[in-house]
Amino acid sequence: MKKHIFSLGLAVIAASSIAQTNPIITSWLQNTTGITGSHYVSGNSNVITGTDSANVKTVLYSNNWVYVRANGLPAYPTGPFLDGNPSLATSQNAIFKLPLTPLDTTYYNNTTGGNIGLFINGVALFDYRDGVSWQNSTGTLKGGPYGGMGDNVWNRDAVVGERLGFDCSKGHPAMGNYHHHQNPSAFKLDLMVISTVCNLYDADGLYAIDSTQHSPLIGFAYDGHPIYGAYAYRDTNGTGPIVRMKSSYNKRNISVRNTYADGTSVTPGPSVNTTYPIGYFREDYEYIPTTSLTPDYLDEHNGRWCITPEYPNGTYCYFATVDSNWNSAYPYVVGPTFKGLKVALKVNAITEAVTVYTPSTTSIEEKPNSDLEANIFPIPAGDLVAIQLNGLTKENVNISMYDMMGKLVDKTTIYQGSTIAYFDTKKIYSGNYVIQISNGTNSLSKRISILK
Repeated sequence: MKKHIFSLGLAVIAASSIAQTNPIITSWLQNTTGITGSHYVSGNSNVITGTDSANVKTVLYSNNWVYVRANGLPAYPTGPFLDGNPSLATSQNAIFKLPLTPLDTTYYNNTTGGNIGLFINGVALFDYRDGVSWQNSTGTLKGGPYGGMGDNVWNRDAVVGERLGFDCSKGHPAMGNYHHHQNPSAFKLDLMVISTVCNLYDADGLYAIDSTQHSPLIGFAYDGHPIYGAYAYRDTNGTGPIVRMKSSYNKRNISVRNTYADGTSVTPGPSVNTTYPIGYFREDYEYIPTTSLTPDYLDEHNGRWCITPEYPNGTYCYFATVDSNWNSAYPYVVGPTFKGLKVALKVNAITEAVTVYTPSTTSIEEKPNSDLEANIFPIPAGDLVAIQLNGLTKENVNISMYDMMGKLVDKTTIYQGSTIAYFDTKKIYSGNYVIQISNGTNSLSKRISILK
């Protein structure tokens, strides 16, 4: 009997140790302040606030698994989806089961349609595909909104083919399941903006790219490996400058589509033209192997083994790749194959003994951002002031505006898992003001001028 109690005690200690050190338990954005989802509808530039909880509700773990309860709704507004998609982002009320320890294998599973990962705000990750492919016999696209079934030989790239249907945050729903196929940073934050949807339906994304800092951990793939943003240490040993992680997939130099990159002859697709340019289909790409001389180029799964801030002993991880203009770059996040064994899934219930993870304000992984960095624009301001936080916001950040006498003029909040807030200054007099930014532990003050 004593031996049994002693063994149980060791198990509890071991589980507690795992919780304190394993980022797949500690990195989720748990909603402890009642943040709810919100959305736009086409033709209305006012945000509609919902009632369902945003971000992650609860994290639980056992010795082998972590369970994430989430509705699949982000803290940033979703919609509208201007390609005619009738869906709204709706609560999934899901339990996601992910492995604490990834199992790498020499047999690589292809990524699939539907969920292949989970961002730290509980929003789903999809791969490049959208269920549409070319049907050679009719010379048309089939599948998805087109109906029917294509040949599944030339498969449309969702990031290219469905761009009109992405909201400002680069996401859209499939039967209510809101998801990203790509880097979850708003279109308007790219160096070259390729969508105008943010002009009328302003929103932000999970994080803002910062080329001077190692990108944050933004999610986990269904094989348990972590997913990072676009920038990291150049060298895999955690040294060297911060550089952009680059996809090793290049667009093929072809004018007709009748072979794959390995030379295999296949059922033809459409000729390369302005309607179907190179990059419109997944098979338009070829993989160029990386070497030890090019550590900033990723492998065929869009990842590499390296040291990161959360994994000082090293880990295999994926990166949300972008090009030099910060536009999403194929294969975008994970794929077209997993590095590890895909074992995660949605479950209806938890059928083993688990421990609820409660974030600690003193734990290393969950500590508030040590440095608040923000851009305020335009300068000078007129009728609107925007405050943009850099990187990933792990806790709610309070924003206040004061006049030079110290009187509070206005206040707002940037919620965890979002990046931007605004002050309407139409009715404010010209002059100097102070913007104070605080996450409860650290604060930052900046002086601005309003000129009308």
